[in-house]
Amino acid sequence: MAESGTPTTLGLFAGELRRFRGVAGLSQDGLAHRINFSSALVAKIELCQRRPTREFAKRCDGVLDTGGLLERIQAVLGPGPVMPWFRHFVTAEQEATDIRCFELSAVPGLLQTEAYARALLASGGLLTAEQVEEQVATRLARQEILTRPDPPMFTAVLDERVLHQPVGGAEVMREQLRHIANLCAEQPRVRIQVVPTSVGAYAGLNGPFVIVTHPGGDDIAYLDDQLDGRFVERGGDVKTVQQLWDSVRAEALSHQQSIEMIREVAESWN
Repeated sequence: MAESGTPTTLGLFAGELRRFRGVAGLSQDGLAHRINFSSALVAKIELCQRRPTREFAKRCDGVLDTGGLLERIQAVLGPGPVMPWFRHFVTAEQEATDIRCFELSAVPGLLQTEAYARALLASGGLLTAEQVEEQVATRLARQEILTRPDPPMFTAVLDERVLHQPVGGAEVMREQLRHIANLCAEQPRVRIQVVPTSVGAYAGLNGPFVIVTHPGGDDIAYLDDQLDGRFVERGGDVKTVQQLWDSVRAEALSHQQSIEMIREVAESWN
């Protein structure tokens, strides 16, 4: 079965965006300024190198007076080439008011740089070069929820091993860690904490997880593994994951101490 959001649909969005932008007499920089996104992102979407999010399409519709056309095309595109079991999580993530995640061995997807994401996805040779680029584009598009006008509260707890795990080499790691620290400085609703290796054994060693809070206040949890993901929605199980979160976070450094550690480790990658 073909995935929704084929390259033809992506090209249609890019073509219509260029057409309406031209009619409005706006350059890429001009449109970017009006919709409060970067001009680099506008350029990549028009070149079909990035997948537009719903928020991007909605703002373009408003500025370019398209009658909602771009948002309708974006709805056909969907969340991108993600595995079927992951689509439910992507939808929940986009609608969340609060996201709490713990990572044991890699930087969370919402915080990854393009170079880090590419290196991580290309490792092992399990994906073709084209599949890697599709997955990178989808991952970067998801990140826009952190910089939209009404972003969720995003809190990530990382095991210190993540900072020292060489993904893509020293330059990629240095850029990645600087990106995390800078994003926290620029976005007050992005919080980071690190569990130092000196803690020893703690509950988080059993694996990564995410807790997503819906607008109504209900939580769902997501447990990741090598093959697929498992959603936790039953009340008692969700409570267990919430308690796991509290336990892991209690072992972590403060937000400010963590940023200081991240900046220090970033400069050690040379």
